[in-house]
Amino acid sequence: MRVLVVEDDKQLAAALRRALEGEGYAVDVALDGREGEWLAQENAYDALVLDVMLPHLAGDELCARRRESGDWTPILMLTARSGPEQEVRALDAGADDFLAKPFALTVLLARLRALVRRGGAKRPTILRVGDLELDPAAHRVSRAGTPIDLTPRQFSMLEFLMRRSGEVVSKSTILDHVWDFAFEGDPNIVEVYARQLRQRIDEPFDRTSLQTVRLVGYRVVDDR
Repeated sequence: MRVLVVEDDKQLAAALRRALEGEGYAVDVALDGREGEWLAQENAYDALVLDVMLPHLAGDELCARRRESGDWTPILMLTARSGPEQEVRALDAGADDFLAKPFALTVLLARLRALVRRGGAKRPTILRVGDLELDPAAHRVSRAGTPIDLTPRQFSMLEFLMRRSGEVVSKSTILDHVWDFAFEGDPNIVEVYARQLRQRIDEPFDRTSLQTVRLVGYRVVDDR
């Protein structure tokens, strides 16, 4: 397995190289966005690890360019800034996953293993599950053509679930991705937002697309 790491912090880049090589990966490292873009164009990788804040070419712009060129290699985005807005920006650019600094190397390695297992399938620009549609870039949601208004956090949670349509996602995973790792509030906040989402996307349409899997988590399915 071959991984490209694009990270301008030399110490972190070296640590990532050591950790990945310790897991058996072949690792190339670029210290700026332009070098990273050149390497990604010239070589076939099983995954890319991109910092958002890079000299010469930002990581999210590099990610977007790879997707525009038809390259769907799994991408894990790193940033020093946490919060759902940053995750949405990374995902809009085409990233598969998002990790806020500081992070544990064991977590990064686990995320990367998951991405490599999943492979590089193409992701659509507009997410669709049945007649429920979500446009990440335009920040719009609709069902059967009827617009649905959501708060930014509701939107982020729905987007996260729709990107994994049919999969059961645990509350802890939703917390980590929608509220970030630093969240120290009540974990039942996920249940609150799930209830709010049902009131917006399901109940007015007499639908049950957002489902609770007892003691496991939540999933969004085509319930037609």
